[in-house]
Amino acid sequence: MPKSVFGASDATAAFALAGLLAAAGVTHLTKPGPYDRLVPKALPGQARWWTYGSGVAELAVAAAVALPATRRTGASAAAGLFAAVFPANVKMAWDWRHRGPLARTVAYGRLPVQVPLVVWALAVRRGADGGASGGA
Repeated sequence: MPKSVFGASDATAAFALAGLLAAAGVTHLTKPGPYDRLVPKALPGQARWWTYGSGVAELAVAAAVALPATRRTGASAAAGLFAAVFPANVKMAWDWRHRGPLARTVAYGRLPVQVPLVVWALAVRRGADGGASGGA
């Protein structure tokens, strides 16, 4: 099987991405407290509903990425989801700016991590297209 996404086969990369999304979705639903604190206050409604909503979205996107018939759409949605949660990472970095060095490193380190996640999702999308490139 040809390797194309970070040295892995298209299917392996897709299943790994689906696993990451599913794990994140499950933790949003089962341990929502830490995620609630990351929800920007500018968003309407209660933080818990945003946390639950993002968990459900992650699970739905994970399922779409895992299934070959919906992989292209799911991977596009994953890229959008990874971009959409960036404001929460910015809020975490801001909220943790006065904490100790390790906490600040974790908070600031999360910011650039969104880039390879988006790249990964787009690579899975390209793999679902049979390697063809194209717009989202």
